Formats: sequence, structure tokens, C-alpha cells
Amino acid sequence: MDPEKHSWYVPDQSGRTALVTGANGGLGYHVSLELARAGARVLLACRNAERGEEALRRLRAELEPSGAPVAAELLQVDVADLTSVRRAAAEVAERAPVLDVLVNNAGIMATPRWETPDGFEGQLATNHLGHFALTGLLLPSLLAAPHPRVVSVASIAHWFGRLKRGDLMWERNYSPWAVYGQSKLANLLFASELQRRARAARTPLLSLAAHPGISSTELFSVGPRMSGSRAWKLVQEGGMRLVAQHPAQGARPLLRAATDPSVAGGEYFGPDGPFGLRGDPRRTRAMPWARDAEGARWLWERSAELTGVDYAQLQPEDLAA
Repeated sequence: MDPEKHSWYVPDQSGRTALVTGANGGLGYHVSLELARAGARVLLACRNAERGEEALRRLRAELEPSGAPVAAELLQVDVADLTSVRRAAAEVAERAPVLDVLVNNAGIMATPRWETPDGFEGQLATNHLGHFALTGLLLPSLLAAPHPRVVSVASIAHWFGRLKRGDLMWERNYSPWAVYGQSKLANLLFASELQRRARAARTPLLSLAAHPGISSTELFSVGPRMSGSRAWKLVQEGGMRLVAQHPAQGARPLLRAATDPSVAGGEYFGPDGPFGLRGDPRRTRAMPWARDAEGARWLWERSAELTGVDYAQLQPEDLAA
């Protein structure tokens, strides 16, 4: 029997604390919902406080009728703004000095070019740099847990992603989809380098990655809305009706990476259907360029330089271990 074909479910999470970015809707909401259902204390990290409060109300309304206690709370953070990230990380240090799971889920896709308050290109900042900084700043809380995990949410879009080393912020010849692919490639390179450094520093931290296939979330509407393209919006909505799965199903690979006791650091999860577009969660494999150790080191060093976050707790004498 294929061990990947068993009926998988979220095991009991009682006594664990998880933080999920982008938790007000889509994948992040369903990951938060299922973690809370399994007994975890969940911090719903959201950019918009009003939408975050609404998500918190929905989550409680769904779970409270079961009679089980619901431990969920809101954390306001804009991962595209390093000042907000630092403020949120300081707040987590007080509210959750022991953090078992961090799910780096928040993201945007194929938007027109814009710059963050820190002067970074918006997609790279939101999808990668903000999460790089947040993870590094939360390391003390993560390393205080007995079996901490960081889950980076990637995408099949990494298939066409390449690092534009000479122009990482795409100030020239900006292409919304190419930049999105680069940001999703960055998620996988970060996940692999984080695992390498965590292992070299002899910590128990597991770094994993997961992708949802094609899921019907608001992610697909942001780019057309920002560009003002009604035609592109209709095309994307039509495509979603044909191929996308419900975000509750798309969240399952993320949940497996976050909670399956059998996982090993560095693994990557996605749907088991054709081309990884939909289906049940299983181990999968990223493209070769997403497993490039030299590229991962380069991106890590550049990200540390840009964000000012140095991951001091993961500085062993020999990083080549």
C-alpha cells in the first residue's frame, strides 16, 4: 500500500501554539481553523484588523457549538512593512514566548509593480522578505519549543521562477508573473537554507514547504483589481471555476507539513493529483533550481542584508555541516 495514500487528518494539537500569516481568508483561514479545531492556540496574523476580527468571529462561530474550548486570537502585522514585522515579533515574544508552529502563508500574486515602505518590490517583500524577517525575529520563541516547525507556503509557479540577481527588485522590464515566480522560488530556497542552518546549528527546528495546488482564493483577484483589468479578472475567475479546488482542500498540504509527526526537515508537500493541481496532500519534489544550494545561500545572505535580520541563533562554527 502506498503510504502516501492513507486517509490523513490533523492530529491532536493540544498544548501547541501556532502563528499563521494571512489568516483572515483563503488558505490561512482554513489552516487556522483546523489547527484550532485540533486544540492548538492559534494567532491569526492579519494585515487588516477589521478583516482579522471578522475571521476570528467566523472561526469561533464554527467551532464553539462543538463545546470544545477555542484558543484563537488576532495579531496585526503587515509582512510587507518591516516596521510592522518587528512590532508584531516583539508582541509575540510577550504573548507567545514558546511558539511551536509558524506558517508563512500571506502572499500576493502577479500585481503591477509597487514598492513597500522599505523601498522593496511588493511581491518579493510580501511573499519572501517579510517572512524571512518575521521567522528570524521569532527564532527565540520557536527555539523555546521542543519540536518547532516553520512552514513556507510555495507554489507550482516556482516552475517558471528564476532569481534575477542583478535586479532582484525588478526595476527594469517588470513582469508580474515572472516576479511572482521568483518570489515563490524564494520561498523554497529559504525553506531549504533554513533547514540546513537549523541542522548545522544542532537545533530541533524543522523547516518544511507546502503548496496548495490551484485553490479558489482571493489571491487570484488582487492582481487584476490592482491593474484595473476587468477582462483579466473575468478570465481568471473563469479559469478558477474550471480547475480550482476549495481552499479548505488546498490548505491540507500546509496542515500536513505543520502537524504530521512523520515529516522530516526539508520535505515539500502538495496535492497528489495530476501536475499537483488538486487532491490530497503528499510529499512532492521541487524543481532542480529550487534545490540549488548556492542560490539558497546567496538569497539568504542578500535577504539578511536587506532586512537587517541576521538569525544569530543559527550561526554555528561550520555552516557547511
